[in-house]
Amino acid sequence: MSDYLALIMFPALIGLIVAGFPIAFSMIVVATLFGIAQFGDAAAYQLLTKIEDTASNSILAAVPLFIFMGAMLENSGIAERLFGAIHLWTRRLPGGLGVGAVIMGTVFAAASGVVGATEAVIGMLAVPVMLKHQYDKSLISGTICASGSLGTAIPPSITVVVLGPVAGVSVGSLFSGLLFPGFLMAVLFLLYIVIIAALKPQLAPRFDDHETRPGWGKMLWVTFSALLPTMGLIMVVLGTILMGVATPTEAAACGALGSVLLALAYRNLTASVLWQAAIRTLNITAMILLIVLGGNMFAGVFFASGGMATVQSMLMDTGMSPWFILGTILLIAFLAGFVLDMISVVLIVIPVAMPIVGTLGFDEIWFCVAFLVVMQTSYLTPPLAPSIFYLRAITPPEVTLKHMYKGVMPFIGLQLIVLALVLAFPSLALWLPDALSGPSWK
Repeated sequence: MSDYLALIMFPALIGLIVAGFPIAFSMIVVATLFGIAQFGDAAAYQLLTKIEDTASNSILAAVPLFIFMGAMLENSGIAERLFGAIHLWTRRLPGGLGVGAVIMGTVFAAASGVVGATEAVIGMLAVPVMLKHQYDKSLISGTICASGSLGTAIPPSITVVVLGPVAGVSVGSLFSGLLFPGFLMAVLFLLYIVIIAALKPQLAPRFDDHETRPGWGKMLWVTFSALLPTMGLIMVVLGTILMGVATPTEAAACGALGSVLLALAYRNLTASVLWQAAIRTLNITAMILLIVLGGNMFAGVFFASGGMATVQSMLMDTGMSPWFILGTILLIAFLAGFVLDMISVVLIVIPVAMPIVGTLGFDEIWFCVAFLVVMQTSYLTPPLAPSIFYLRAITPPEVTLKHMYKGVMPFIGLQLIVLALVLAFPSLALWLPDALSGPSWK
């Protein structure tokens, strides 16, 4: 197989996916067939080595632990308590229910790390209440989709845990680099909802006067009992990672144990809750790690076949400026996000992109942060937006695809603003990792 024939691996992969084969098995099949064609019997050793590398990667042990942490918070009713506490403080604001949904998305994203889980929890809690108070269906759709997408941009994102080892950069540095862009995005979402609700009150009607506000004592107690323990758990998990005190896997283990202790403290810890959380963790983890394995096998054969050198020479020999090449890579990632889930895009694009980014002289952490913002935008962008398919599964028929497509557009614009700021001002992604001396955990 010539170097250029290695590039056929990509259309072959897309062909299998379009034909309906699962993404993980498509990558494994393509890697196996092209590996045998190129290396013969030696391909078996190469592919088995990738299985061993994936199984022995200690960072990936954080994946099931973070998933279990989010599943426990969801199944034990802690997420519902959290939404109720936030709702008490935001209900009187313009677009208060939408504001509460975004805040809930920010908090739960920091507790779960799984995009689909974040959106599903927020949607199930917020959509019925927003429909009851006659919120505009497009605003509801955009708010829930955007809130759920924060699971990519706010640590501890599972996508980041997978991306770090693949890109060869510190997971801790990626977490800290994402903090400012992620929270900036959440702030822009909040500002948009408040402003649009203030300018067009019919889109987000205020609460009726007869819906009395609880007393300050009750509000403070609900906040103290529901919000502070969860926020404390999140701060312990992220703080230990960002300060370099614990590896992501160790911090995730603390988070998983902490979620069980919180459920016990709330007297919601039952055998059924533990079982449901364990089964959910097993299902999601098996899916993610099988995709990671397939991606590693695919990338290994592609590299060994000379495909990486071919792509690099093709881009470098065009005479394009470094910024144009960088934009091309991000555009390819954005388009790939239409047909593949985020982790699959990471495993296919990042191994090819990182050597090019390094050769062009761009900072690797900065590029990874920009890449993740692009992935989040792709996750939200019609017509194949995964966020819309998640929302479709949890909303009543009266909320149509037209409402969803219209609703996400303003939030896509806000995400592009954040992307532009990250590209124009690299310090937005690099200041905090530098200030924390770049935690070295890989």
